[in-house]
Amino acid sequence: MKNLTFTKPQRTPILSPTEELRFHCPMRGLSVQWAKAHVFNPAAISHGGAVHLFFRAEDGIGEGLSGYTSRIGHAVSEDGLHFAVDPSPVLYPDNDGHEAYDWFGGCEDPRIVRREDGLFVMHYTMWNRENPHGRKINAGIGVASSSDLTNWTKHGPAFSGYEVILKKWHKATAVIQTVQQSNLVAKKIQGKYWMYWGEEAIYAATSDDLIRWDPVMGANDTPLCLVKPRNGYFDSELTEVGPPAIIDEGGICLIYNGKNAEDASMASSEYQTGAYAPAMAHFDRQEPLKLVHRDDQPFLWPEYPFEKTGQYTGGTIFAEGLVLHRDQWFLYYGCADSFIGVACAAY
Repeated sequence: MKNLTFTKPQRTPILSPTEELRFHCPMRGLSVQWAKAHVFNPAAISHGGAVHLFFRAEDGIGEGLSGYTSRIGHAVSEDGLHFAVDPSPVLYPDNDGHEAYDWFGGCEDPRIVRREDGLFVMHYTMWNRENPHGRKINAGIGVASSSDLTNWTKHGPAFSGYEVILKKWHKATAVIQTVQQSNLVAKKIQGKYWMYWGEEAIYAATSDDLIRWDPVMGANDTPLCLVKPRNGYFDSELTEVGPPAIIDEGGICLIYNGKNAEDASMASSEYQTGAYAPAMAHFDRQEPLKLVHRDDQPFLWPEYPFEKTGQYTGGTIFAEGLVLHRDQWFLYYGCADSFIGVACAAY
């Protein structure tokens, strides 16, 4: 994937907020317009000849960044560009025993992978925000699974039992996968599934089932850091993992999202301060902890109005969903925390 050229097939979003979608929120006990405010940060997977998009939607209740409740919606497309959206979200805060983790903030920023046995596993951010259930206010990685992409079962925190992780703000995962018969499927290395994870920096973890994860630890009982921000570069403030990683001819390709620092003294002068853009990092295919190459420049950048206006005006291309469909790569991304866009590359 190192030499791929991604281009944007259109200058408008593929999904935008809508006031037309309503569902009964079991936590509020009333009907809410669950996608009224913003739709962004999508996961994607190909199945049954179609592209399935799972996106973060924010309702019209709240104000400002992190002030809404997020739910995960589902949309389907035959061509990867035009989507039909399900009327109700598929993953959301409910009276299901997970309220302490995901209410009021909600279920955010999904990633999705397929296991060899056909099970679909979604990782997402659980954000309790106002914390009405006694748990410390925090965001963490949650796990859900499904056999049909419609009905999902929550499994709780990915790092269950690791208090050193659970006590801290943590989010974003990229499970290592490979191409099998035009589908992306999770791939074991050294007898384990692997994922990269993290928002400010990038770490690693292993699993037997994609549901319960063991972080790779370094010194002083802290997660081993593999990639971190660099002063003077486009990723000078944070490096957050994007879509699931791909085993390719060059190793393991991880698309990650870099944020240019808001402090101009630390930021790259080539790009807008505070802007998000994706780049690639490559790891050894037999040693997933060994970084082989890291891009110095992003391969996409916010340029159109919908990528630079909305909740986040610093400009955002936040890559989160990647599928192989009809001999093309489709890379789906969030725009300004408000819309969804896509870029394509030949396979």
